Amino acid sequence: MGDSSKDDFLQLIKRFGAFLTVKISNIFHTLDSRSVGAIAGLAVAIVFTWRVWRSPSGPQRRIPKRQGATPSSSGVSTHSSANVETSGVISSSEDSNAQNVIDEFFQPVKPTLAQVVRQRLSEGRKVTCRLLGVILEETSPEELQQQATVRSSVLEVLLEITKFCDLYLMERVLDDESEKKVLLALENAGVFTSGGLVKDKVLFCSTEIGRTSFVRQLEPDWHIDTNPEITFQLARFIKYQLHVSPTKPERTAINVFNSTTLEQFFGNV
Repeated sequence: MGDSSKDDFLQLIKRFGAFLTVKISNIFHTLDSRSVGAIAGLAVAIVFTWRVWRSPSGPQRRIPKRQGATPSSSGVSTHSSANVETSGVISSSEDSNAQNVIDEFFQPVKPTLAQVVRQRLSEGRKVTCRLLGVILEETSPEELQQQATVRSSVLEVLLEITKFCDLYLMERVLDDESEKKVLLALENAGVFTSGGLVKDKVLFCSTEIGRTSFVRQLEPDWHIDTNPEITFQLARFIKYQLHVSPTKPERTAINVFNSTTLEQFFGNV
């Protein structure tokens, strides 16, 4: 109904426009003030009529407010939010893992025991070492008459030294039985089978002077001992020495290092 009225009115306007065209062409031939006023009034009336016709005829209907999301859409929204949060957590976790990998990559690499042994021995190729208090639990020749026990904590370091250096072990003993106990203890500990040490490189003597003579004859790069007097006497003949003792000696040479244990000197504690 509204569309039909609109079409009729448009047709009327078109006809009226054609009529005005003819009249205006005639009027311009006999134009006066009254005619101009009439034309202006007619134009205003047409414009006013057109605007009134275009305005809505009834009260405007309110657009209904959009209802809240349905349970299903709410669930989708919640699920979407959860996905966003989960994605954020995963992204944060991935960033953290990547940072950990980078940190680990740039952390200083801890050297192996073999590398430490080489470094600490300053590339020395021959080493002499006392048994009592260094390799063995016992600290005196008298104890060796009863038993000989290899210190388990020193085994790993000892075997690394035998792989890298020409190692000689020596000790003062009171009898042949003590020698047998020492050799048996070393054999049971796997020193002869796992490393480069052989029984011929385990030397025995009956005096402290004899041990000093062994060291001077072998001319090692390093000597390891628990007696501060011997390390002091050998300081001018041996390039490096390690004095193993819980207490620091009263006098020592510049080329003598001090450590409570052999494994502590190599950082294997």
